[in-house]
Amino acid sequence: MIKVTEFVTANELANMMHVAVTEIISTCMSLGLFVSINQRLDAETLTLVADEFGYKLEFVSVEVQEAIDGHNVEDNPDDIRDRAPIVTVMGHVDHGKTKLLDFIRSTNVVAGEAGGITQHIGAYEVVLENGKAITFLDTPGHEAFTAMRARGAKVTDVAIIVIAADETVMPQTKEAINHAMAAGVPIVFAINKIDKANSNPEKIREELSKMNILVEEWGGKYQTQEISAKTGVGIGILLDKVLLEAEMQNLKANPSRLALGTVIESSLDKGRGYVAKLLVQNGTLKIGDIVLAGATYGRVKAMYNERNLPIREAGPSAPLLMLGLNGAPQAGDGFNVMTDEKETKNIATKRLQLQREQGLRTQKHITLDEIGRRIAIGEFKELNIIVKGDVDGSVEALSDSLLKLTNEEVAVNVIHKSVGQITESDVLLASASNAVIVGFQVRPSVSARKLAEAEQIDIRLYSIIYQAIEEIKSAIEGMLSPEIEEKITSNIEIREVFKITKVGTVAGCMVLDGKITRQTTIRVIRDGIVVYTGKLGSLKRFKDDVRDVSSGFECGLNIDNFNDIKVGDIIEGYEQIEIKRKL
Repeated sequence: MIKVTEFVTANELANMMHVAVTEIISTCMSLGLFVSINQRLDAETLTLVADEFGYKLEFVSVEVQEAIDGHNVEDNPDDIRDRAPIVTVMGHVDHGKTKLLDFIRSTNVVAGEAGGITQHIGAYEVVLENGKAITFLDTPGHEAFTAMRARGAKVTDVAIIVIAADETVMPQTKEAINHAMAAGVPIVFAINKIDKANSNPEKIREELSKMNILVEEWGGKYQTQEISAKTGVGIGILLDKVLLEAEMQNLKANPSRLALGTVIESSLDKGRGYVAKLLVQNGTLKIGDIVLAGATYGRVKAMYNERNLPIREAGPSAPLLMLGLNGAPQAGDGFNVMTDEKETKNIATKRLQLQREQGLRTQKHITLDEIGRRIAIGEFKELNIIVKGDVDGSVEALSDSLLKLTNEEVAVNVIHKSVGQITESDVLLASASNAVIVGFQVRPSVSARKLAEAEQIDIRLYSIIYQAIEEIKSAIEGMLSPEIEEKITSNIEIREVFKITKVGTVAGCMVLDGKITRQTTIRVIRDGIVVYTGKLGSLKRFKDDVRDVSSGFECGLNIDNFNDIKVGDIIEGYEQIEIKRKL
């Protein structure tokens, strides 16, 4: 019996089985496969070849093969301390999860969400009046995020499931409950919106009892608390109940060992490089530590807490932003602090190779409308998609939910997914493999957009995840062009920024192409990522207010409710055109 990871090379396999590599190659030839010494073999081939030599194979993941030294050390009982519980807030869209967290953190997150939906995972540490700390993970509440939510449950000690008292127990709520139960996490139910006239908490309890979940009031073991995230009624008691659940688990950690934990999120920030949002689960992470996270590694250059203030170290249960990795690790990857830089590099390189081998190899220009047409004729069989997003969690969730759209007639393949703006190489890949590019909260670079026009590649841009899924679903179902199409009417580059009292920030701009009018809806794009969507406050040429400014002219403008304008930002004017569905 030999243990291997999938995609070991012919040479490595020969060494494990103590046979000459030429024998392996000749065996493969007799099976009709022509392989070279360093060619990596897939699971099926490995099993067949090993069988020929009388060996059985057991496949292990990369993680198992290199159990990282120094992390299986026994903790000294004197070093062990209590740690703050990590609490995940789950539940249906719009039942008030973010409002509840807002009230707890007494800041406002809701305003920045597209359509009031949490699109990214956030982690916040909150210190209560009694001095006890709780770390909250805010997971997005839609089926598309099942994958992330399941991950959220892996690092969670207690789950708060928010249910609106004026609605029923929704399918997503059931899904959240199942996740928490599967992960063996204690649940506290928060029945929200009790300040509404039509709220009926007893109905919610009744529905939960139908799912075999008996709450304490009905003689069961699950704690519930009626709250109003708007007015703050009952939230203090809810947190006490959460702390009670956490105390029962007797959560401990050793702050004096090397840190390990989980990556919650990662993104690419032009000024700072790759930024990873981490949650330390044991040990203490310090500046200068060598970190291995998934297939990426690096030294901790800087750390920030969730309020973007620099910190020197982070102990157990602390969420933080870390700079210094050489890439964007995947949400859900574990991270470890290592002692030997060379070994760290080797492990990361090995993992990256395996990821590439196991990654989808690019397969063999098509627009969504064309897909509909081809399906109608009955000749279309597969849809290749490239997914780009602003943070890794969204990319994963979107690609997972797109893969689920595969049916008997149409196979959906996500041939590439990554974080950051849409670049020329994405367009070239799309052109080579007949793919559609789906961008989530990102934009193509100018050169990529030009190349896409030349190559006639369809780039679809979305800011709400359901829209992306719905549109691609309708394309697959053979429907024709989406009813509302966005047309980009102008691109304006900010050349100079002036701060004017009582007015705010005014930008001196150059219209690169198209025409901007006072009424145009606009987006502010920084390094290919959308930072704000809204309307213009004013539009001037010299000192005069004007109705519109054409390409090649300069103008001055300010944006309603948005002052964080920087030189080099691009303002994109767009309009939404309704298109009749053609049958």
